[in-house]
Amino acid sequence: MTSFPELGAPSPLPWTNSATVWRALLALAVVFVMLATTGWTAIRSHRGDPDPRSASLNAWLHGSLAGHRLPDPNGPPAALSRFFASLTGGQLDYLVNRYPLVVGNLNGAPAPLRYRANRVALGRARAIEEKRAHDQRLTPLGRGEANRRMHRFTSLMREGRQILAFNPAGAGRVAEVFGDLPHADRVSVVVPGVDTTALTYEKTARSYTAPAGMATALYEAERRTRPAAKTAVIAWADYTSPSGLGMDAATGKLAAEGALRLRAMVRGLPNDARVALFCHSYGSVVCGVAARDLSAKVSDIAVAGSPGMRADRAADLGTAARIWATRDGDDWIRDVPHMEWGGLGHGADPVSGGFGARVLSAAGAVGHPGYFRPGTTSLENFARIGVGAAASVQCASHNTSCAADLS
Repeated sequence: MTSFPELGAPSPLPWTNSATVWRALLALAVVFVMLATTGWTAIRSHRGDPDPRSASLNAWLHGSLAGHRLPDPNGPPAALSRFFASLTGGQLDYLVNRYPLVVGNLNGAPAPLRYRANRVALGRARAIEEKRAHDQRLTPLGRGEANRRMHRFTSLMREGRQILAFNPAGAGRVAEVFGDLPHADRVSVVVPGVDTTALTYEKTARSYTAPAGMATALYEAERRTRPAAKTAVIAWADYTSPSGLGMDAATGKLAAEGALRLRAMVRGLPNDARVALFCHSYGSVVCGVAARDLSAKVSDIAVAGSPGMRADRAADLGTAARIWATRDGDDWIRDVPHMEWGGLGHGADPVSGGFGARVLSAAGAVGHPGYFRPGTTSLENFARIGVGAAASVQCASHNTSCAADLS
C-alpha cells in the first residue's frame, strides 16, 4: 500500500530491494528536472492573498439572528439544513446579504439559497475588480489581471448559472451545478487537475478542456444516454490545485487539502442521490486521497489521465465504490513515473493490470485534455456510469470484462 503522509499514515521503509532503489533514483531525477524547469521557489507553500471569506466567517461566528447565535459553519450538513428550514424569508434575505461568502459555501444550506448568496458575492467581487482595473497605482499587468477577473465574475453571474461555491481569494475557487441538484437521483462530480483557477474555470475555444466545459459536456451526454433520469453534474473547482508541473503537482499536500473539501461537499449533497466522481489528472490524486472516508452515497470513482491515486492497488483505497480508469494512448501522463517514495509521486498506474481498476476505452480522446470531448468513447462511458448504466460501458481492449459482473 502506498503511504498517505499528508493524512498522517506511516510510510513503509523504502530501501527494500534494488527495484525500489532504482525507482527512488528515478524520482529524484524527476525532482531535479522539475526544479530546473519551474525554479526552486516551486517548493514554497502557497501563501496567496488574504481570504475574504475568513473575515466573513469571523463575522458569522460573532453574529446572531433573532437573539440566537448563528450555527457552527462546520457543523453537520443535516443540522445546517434544519437551521435554514426554520427561517423566514426575511431572515434568509438578511443572511444572504450580510454573509454571502459564508452562506454561499455552506454544505447543508439549500442549493438555491447558495446560488443566491454566490450571486451577491460575485457582484461584490466584480465591483472590487472593476475599481482595480482602473487604478493607476497598479501596474499595467495588475490592471489587466483585474480586468480578466472582472470579466470572469461577470460571466459567472449570467442568468441561469447555478454557482454552488465561490471564493475570490488568491486565484479564486468555483463550483457550479448543471441540472436540478435538489431533486437529482444521481449526481456526477467533475474534479479537475492542475492550473484550475477562477480564470481557467471556463474557456471559449476547446471548452471541454476546462471544468465548466467538462461538466457541460458530461451533463449533455447523460441527458442523451437516459433522458428521463433526474441527473445533475457539478463542476467542482473548489480546491487549490497545483500551479503547473512543479513540486506541488508531484506531492499530495494540495490533494490532501482538496480531499477534505471534496468529502465535505459530498456529505452535503441530497441524501438519497447516488454520486459518481469523475477525476481528471491531478484531480484523480484528490479523489484517491478522499476515497477512504467518502460518504457511502459515492458508488463510482472514475479517473482519466491519472498520475496515480496514492495507492498501489484499488483495494487499498478503502472504499466500496467501483474504481474505473481510462487513458488515451497519446496522453503524455503515461510517461510520468507511476510510483511513490518519500511523499513524491502518486503510486501505481490506475490503468495497469496489477492495480485492479475497471479499465475503460478512451477511443477518440486524443491526448491529456480530451477525455470530455463530445463524441469520444471516454465521455460516453462517463455518462453511462453517471446515470447508472455502467453495465453498458465500452471496456479497454486489454480489459474487456471490466463490466462483466454488472450485467
